[in-house]
Amino acid sequence: METIILVVHLIIAIALVGVVLMQRSEGGALGMGGSGGGVGGGFMSGRAAADVLTRTTAILAASFIATSIILGVMAGSGRESGSILDQAPPVSSTPSAPSATPTVPQPTTSDPQN
Repeated sequence: METIILVVHLIIAIALVGVVLMQRSEGGALGMGGSGGGVGGGFMSGRAAADVLTRTTAILAASFIATSIILGVMAGSGRESGSILDQAPPVSSTPSAPSATPTVPQPTTSDPQN
């Protein structure tokens, strides 16, 4: 089930990128994207195409968010809820006895040779 939702999620993501790239830019970025809107009486006018692309973008975005939430819930559903502190080993209440004689490293003497 998770694989099917993941594949649908990827298809929606690719479609969303495609639909966003098909939309005409409204900014004046280097003068691109502003020519030939509805000239010639084609299948759809410029405004109708913009409405369809806007609606499609909204539907794909809502679907993308929904599949993201579903995948997140499915990924977290098999886990135990608890703290990492619950997994820590128990600490003994009695202090451990120190070693009999502490070891101290002996200083080394070095003669500088000229």
